[in-house]
Amino acid sequence: MIENHPESYYAASISQPFKGDKADGDLKADICIIGGGYTGVSAALHLAQNGHSVVLLEAHKIGWGASGRNGGQVCTGQRKEQGELEEMLGMEHAHRLWDLGEEAKNTLKSLIRDFEIDCDYKSGIAHPDHKARYADDSKRYVEKLNRDYDYEQIEYLSATEMAEVTGSETYFGGSLDLGAGHLHPLNYVLGLAHAARSCGAKLYEGCKVSAYETGENIEVKTPNFKVTASRVVLACNGYLGKLEPRLAGRFMPINNFVAATEPLEEANADRVNPRDIAIADSRFVINYYRMSADRRLLFGGGENYRAGFPRDIAAFVRKPMLEIYPELKDTRIDFAWGGTLSVTLNRLPDFGTLDDGRIVYAQGYSGQGVALATLAGKLISEKIEGQNSRFEAIASLPTPNFPGGTLLRWPGMVMGMAYYALRDRI
Repeated sequence: MIENHPESYYAASISQPFKGDKADGDLKADICIIGGGYTGVSAALHLAQNGHSVVLLEAHKIGWGASGRNGGQVCTGQRKEQGELEEMLGMEHAHRLWDLGEEAKNTLKSLIRDFEIDCDYKSGIAHPDHKARYADDSKRYVEKLNRDYDYEQIEYLSATEMAEVTGSETYFGGSLDLGAGHLHPLNYVLGLAHAARSCGAKLYEGCKVSAYETGENIEVKTPNFKVTASRVVLACNGYLGKLEPRLAGRFMPINNFVAATEPLEEANADRVNPRDIAIADSRFVINYYRMSADRRLLFGGGENYRAGFPRDIAAFVRKPMLEIYPELKDTRIDFAWGGTLSVTLNRLPDFGTLDDGRIVYAQGYSGQGVALATLAGKLISEKIEGQNSRFEAIASLPTPNFPGGTLLRWPGMVMGMAYYALRDRI
């Protein structure tokens, strides 16, 4: 029996349910994709559009993992700011990554429009500073993007202006990016799945891959059938597990948590979020939040680095929520859930190939995967068709293994995150 989506506000408000195809025996395809999140489903869509026979295998339901549980923020750029990328990679490479980041947002919006995906997309993300000393840096960065990248959709906000935008007096300024946006993440990935199927891709749910073997072709094994393909795409991200040990030490799975309040009265919702934008603050352990289509506050806050979730996720998330909006202390929380994402050591995505290019992978979006993972599927399709340059612009990024590999990355990550969490509070 296929496991349903975990209980969440998103699962309770699905607009386009998706049921996977049924396999009556072993399958053959040009490409077998393992993983039914943004990366895998986008790759299936783009490969099918280009005439490839595609089989996608998802262990649970499409969008069961982080793609169906995240904060729904469609972010600009990469996880690192452009100045840092310029110092690390040089101006040309940094500008290329910026262009790919812009394409990621445009690709997402085009897919929503072209396939009429009902996912409540809206424009705008504010990035407020929770410390006064961050404000000058925010202003300089906005000026840099305006000047060096011709990006005019972002503006600096003073503390007073930020309070008007966020409905909170806890911030000291920051930026407002109207080129970014937010959406219902589960409805978005399910809409992509419908689009991929309409283009000829086959998507199978409840098909956990136990192993694959490379020979003349690649055999991908599930408990009930196998898939024979020329190429395999690994699109598992934080759920890779032990499937591919060569990649496991390149990222760290972490858990993040979201709560959805009861629907707010219209006046209360307008006070909490008067511009109906998404918000992601400057904390290292970030608070991110926005309004749902039915006026619930969707608040993400807190994370952990072990296999399990907190016993009371609602209480876990309520604490940072009330630091921002103390007036919500009597507001009921109707849903609270967690999800697993993957972060790389330097917070840059990890793309690449194995086995002479027959296995292609993309992972490690570090909390900024809604648009970038969608683009990853497009770039994977280009890579498989022999168009290497755009895929390689990301694949060539330095993505070192965590010290100690999978054995020691957990205690090292816990110590590092504890240090930065302490900095957030000081």
